[in-house]
Amino acid sequence: MNSKKQVHFTSCPLCGSNHLASDKLYTDRYVSGEKFTLVRCSDCGFLFTQDFPDQTVIHKYYESKDYISHSDTHKGIVNHVYHQVRRFMINRKAGILRKALKNNQLAIHSPRLLDIGTGTGYFSYSMKQKGWDVTATEANETARTFALNHFNFKILPVKALDEFRPHSFEVITLWHVLEHIQDLHQTVDKLHELLVDHGVLVLALPNHSSKDALHYKDAWAAYDAPRHLWHFNPDTLDKLANRHGFEVVKKYAMPFDTYYVSMLTEKELHHTMPFVRGMFHGLVSHIKSLFSGVNSSSSVIYVLNKKTTTNKEKQHEQR
Repeated sequence: MNSKKQVHFTSCPLCGSNHLASDKLYTDRYVSGEKFTLVRCSDCGFLFTQDFPDQTVIHKYYESKDYISHSDTHKGIVNHVYHQVRRFMINRKAGILRKALKNNQLAIHSPRLLDIGTGTGYFSYSMKQKGWDVTATEANETARTFALNHFNFKILPVKALDEFRPHSFEVITLWHVLEHIQDLHQTVDKLHELLVDHGVLVLALPNHSSKDALHYKDAWAAYDAPRHLWHFNPDTLDKLANRHGFEVVKKYAMPFDTYYVSMLTEKELHHTMPFVRGMFHGLVSHIKSLFSGVNSSSSVIYVLNKKTTTNKEKQHEQR
């Protein structure tokens, strides 16, 4: 599956520094068996996958019937747990969005929500059922077809982002999606443009500074290269936000991810009793993160506010 169509960086994709060093070697046990180098910037600390497949071939690394975001598979105990947790998390996510709108005085009737990378559509359809004005996009055609057949809910292809007018949404969400997007800076700029003033951007991302990541080291399943291109922690996500006119105003832990990722890692390592071992290591990591705070959680939900330009700043820019 290895391809010469790769994306290589000679400088940091986040800060532009030339001080890069190989940090980890991750084996894609999920699809290809290939090894990928994760590189760290010595100046800003950003971690990213080097030489990842470009847009023309990356789809091959998602071609697995077990890829749950696209297939909705219930096969195996790990995926069964995923579905049970998802039901709980949908309601928790809805609560986070309502609170963010209220804090920004945007709690209007039928708020406009754009959910990017919605997968099979469970979250976006649920929000529509709750009375939100929902638009959803997804790159994978199989997932879009599932949503149409299962919910009678139409999901748009990703190219629809270019058709939306500026200031079209009060809230934009990307649940474990930003780490997959190749045009990182162009995409975040687009999100800023699509949000209304004081609009809310919500990102859920794996956290490579988490307790479970430190335990599993190079084998941590949430590195998931080459599907995951960018590997954030709270510090580097804050740097990305500031670069694009956003401010991180709230962070929430995703405690269930600690268990899920631990079980998935044990499964990919072909350890005996992966469910039991994963639950045990997930519990240990969860307890440790309770004492050290949200910044050590396996995954983090970041609530970002769109910064707005004051009239004085606009006059300065026009000079």
